[in-house]
Amino acid sequence: MNPAGTPLAPNTQASQIKTVVFADISGSTALYDALGNAEATRAVTTLTRQMGLAIKHAGGRVVKKLGDGVFGLFGDGAAAAAGVVQLMREQHLATRALPQSHRLAVRVGLCSGEVVEVDGDTYGDAVNVAARLCEIAAPGEILASQETVQTLPPGLVALVRMGHMEVRGKSDPVLAYQLEWREDEATDFMTVQGGLPSEIGALGVVAAHGKLDFDWRGTQQSFLAAAGTLYIGRGANCHVRVDDPRVSRMHARVDWRQGSAVLTDLSSFGTWVRFADGAAPVQLRRESCLLHGAGEIAMSVPFADAAAPVLRFGVSSMGALSV
Repeated sequence: MNPAGTPLAPNTQASQIKTVVFADISGSTALYDALGNAEATRAVTTLTRQMGLAIKHAGGRVVKKLGDGVFGLFGDGAAAAAGVVQLMREQHLATRALPQSHRLAVRVGLCSGEVVEVDGDTYGDAVNVAARLCEIAAPGEILASQETVQTLPPGLVALVRMGHMEVRGKSDPVLAYQLEWREDEATDFMTVQGGLPSEIGALGVVAAHGKLDFDWRGTQQSFLAAAGTLYIGRGANCHVRVDDPRVSRMHARVDWRQGSAVLTDLSSFGTWVRFADGAAPVQLRRESCLLHGAGEIAMSVPFADAAAPVLRFGVSSMGALSV
């Protein structure tokens, strides 16, 4: 019987607190174009199998495979988080030397809560939330609900608070966090604009009271370094909203590191940064660069296209942006 005393259906277990994982493959369309059906199918099925093995090796159970994705279940959030972080790192190492068109990325959603298992399948609100977080995660990104994050021991993984995000099927926004699996490999993801010092800490662009200004087609916004991480994209929950269909819902992230502003591309089609000093634009594909002075950010479309969505920026020590 369930807690309310109602008899359970045959092969139905009483509700339990579990952590649900949805892992999905991104980039398969481009891979089919680049390699053809046979080779791309082989790569996709291999990665799907690896995703399932990663869940099992971390102590979870694969509930089922869903096309290019895997639905898994864990008894605790810490094991789930450790498992998907390891999956991300291994996938990055396996594909880092490949051309961009030959790479497959994984995106993950996690949520902890009560679930009911029936005939090997699993149901519950946590299942729905994990699936939706996976949908809105950028390629190479892990999004977790607050319920999962609260179960994680301190220091297990770096966390970035994403804020409340609108999730399809939920009347109230879901407080989500990003699990930063790249923490130990920061230098591999950092692209420094030509002519700048290679060490972030040596740049000293902005003090702790630095400021970022943005201008999107006349709409200006300012953010202090003390506000922490901010997100740029067309999603309603982004700090800087760029209303253009070509821009990813969560296109880029800006972090303050040792007094410097660091822009990281999270998009499907890339980001270009052009500085006011006239140097060649810096192209980012799941990479980062330091923002300094003033300049422009083109999203999904390079500057060569006159119709590219372009966001102007300025980095200062509380000074104003000239626009």
